Amino acid sequence: MIKIRKRLADTGFGFLAIIVFVFSAFPVYWMVNTSFLPNNRIRGENLSFFPTPDVFTLNNYRAAMFGEERAPFPPAVVNSIGVTFLTVVIALVVGFAAALALTRFNFKGRRTFILMILVVQMIPGEAMIISLFRIIDGWLLLNTIIGLTLVNIVGVLPFTIWTLRGFVNGVPKELEEAAMIDGCSRSSAFWRITFPLLAPGLVATGVFAFIQAWNEFVMALVIMQRPDAMTLPLWLRTFVQATQATNWGAVMAAAVLIAIPVVIFFLIVQGRMTGGLVSGAVKG
Repeated sequence: MIKIRKRLADTGFGFLAIIVFVFSAFPVYWMVNTSFLPNNRIRGENLSFFPTPDVFTLNNYRAAMFGEERAPFPPAVVNSIGVTFLTVVIALVVGFAAALALTRFNFKGRRTFILMILVVQMIPGEAMIISLFRIIDGWLLLNTIIGLTLVNIVGVLPFTIWTLRGFVNGVPKELEEAAMIDGCSRSSAFWRITFPLLAPGLVATGVFAFIQAWNEFVMALVIMQRPDAMTLPLWLRTFVQATQATNWGAVMAAAVLIAIPVVIFFLIVQGRMTGGLVSGAVKG
C-alpha cells in the first residue's frame, strides 16, 4: 500500500513538473518559431506551429538587424555588452571586498551597515530615477556607458554584497588559520585556500548581476536617450510603433538575438552556478 501511494505521488509530481515545464518553455518556443515565419503565417487563421521549409524565412532577422526605420543594431550590442561587463566586474570586485570585510572583521557600525544594505534593496529603483538622473546629468555622463554602468551598480551592488556574504560565511576561518600554521602568509592563505572555495559563489552572483544588467530597461530609458546610445532592451522597444502596424516577426527575431548571449553565458557557467547556489544555502 505504501509503495502504491509513493508511486502515485511520484506520478503526480512528475505530471505537475511536465505542466510547469510546458507553461515555462512554450513562450520561448513560440518566440523562436515566430521569428522564422513570414508575417502572413504569424497572425490570422493560418498559424504555423513549426517553421516548415515552405514557410521558413530569415527576413525577420534581416529586418531586425538592418532595418533603417529604427535605431541601429550594432551600437546597441556594443552598449549592452559594455554596460553589462563593467557592471558585473565592478559589482563583483566591490561586493566581494565588502562581503569579506563584513564577514571576517568586526568594526564599529558593522551591523548598521548590514541593515542599510537590506534597506537599500527594499527601495524600488523607480523611486530614485529623478535623483540619479540629476546626478548623472551633473557629471555630464548622460548617454554614456559609464553613466548607465554607475546607475546599474547602485541597483546590483546591495544584492551582490548580501549574497557573497552568505558564501564567505560558509567557508570556515579555521581553514585559513590552518594554512597560516603551515607557513602561508595571511594573503597567501586566502588566495590559495579560501578564494577557490568561493569561486562557485562568485559565478552564481555574477550570473544574477549579468541578467539584471543585461535586461535593465527603466534606468536605461532615462539615461540613454540618443539612438546611438541605446542598449538592446531600448532598441527592442523601437520595434513597437504607436502609429503604424508592428512587425511582430522582426520583434521576435530581435528578442531571440537579445536572448542568445544570456543563454550562451548561462550554459558556460551553469555547472559552477549550481554548486554555488548549493554551497551558499549551507550557511547565511
